[in-house]
Amino acid sequence: MRGVVARLLVDRRDERQSGAMPSVQIKDVPDHVHAVLRRRAAAQGRSLQEYLLACLTADAERPTLAEVIERIQHRAEGDLPLSAAALLARR
Repeated sequence: MRGVVARLLVDRRDERQSGAMPSVQIKDVPDHVHAVLRRRAAAQGRSLQEYLLACLTADAERPTLAEVIERIQHRAEGDLPLSAAALLARR
């Protein structure tokens, strides 16, 4: 099986023209991954689209460690002794 290539295509043309929200398309999803996601969606009584949107929304709402460190640095006016990159390197 060829390598998995996930390409996110954000189509903003429709958003600008009709006010619709942007869409994301993921290609080359392996069959076993698709099956697991469909089962999880069904277990929650959701469509696959609803399930994946909830997963993406939850991920986007959770800040990364680098984002948290950046916020702290801004609050401390940059007085932290280590950069975000240095802290991440210590993990």
